[in-house]
Amino acid sequence: MLSSTMENALNKQVNAELYASYLYLSISAYFDDIDLPGFAGWMRAQTQEEMTHAMRIFNHITERGGRVKLMAVDEPPTEWESPLSAFEAAYAHEVKVTGMINDLVDLAISEKDHAANNMLQWFVGEQVEEEMNADSNVKKLRLAGNAPNALLMLDREMAGRTFTMPAAEGDE
Repeated sequence: MLSSTMENALNKQVNAELYASYLYLSISAYFDDIDLPGFAGWMRAQTQEEMTHAMRIFNHITERGGRVKLMAVDEPPTEWESPLSAFEAAYAHEVKVTGMINDLVDLAISEKDHAANNMLQWFVGEQVEEEMNADSNVKKLRLAGNAPNALLMLDREMAGRTFTMPAAEGDE
């Protein structure tokens, strides 16, 4: 059974994951608007991934006898100065989420909630990947600079990303 403190913290994380999904969907719309469909598709795949993160925590709450309490999701930004600034925002957001996950792990440890700690370890590893992917795209965009040909090549590369449903817990 979840403590009320852990339940509340996990509910806030569900909201944060839903916000991340909403943010990436907004960035996808930005990329569609500036005619970079590959970047837009990359962000839509990221949107789906964030939704699976929210559902993983949602399911953990219910499986542990807790109550999911959905909250309003903040409105994300809708404009960025450039593709680079959009990916810098995505990277900064992933760094923030990593901090939130680390705080949840600390809480689970302090509460001796081994089940929550075990579930959260998947997110610890996932955040390493999330930060790496966003940072890699930032670095590529910095390297491309203002070269339209390089930007179009990156757009074509980004189009290759597809969403793959992560393994269910216990299947990893």
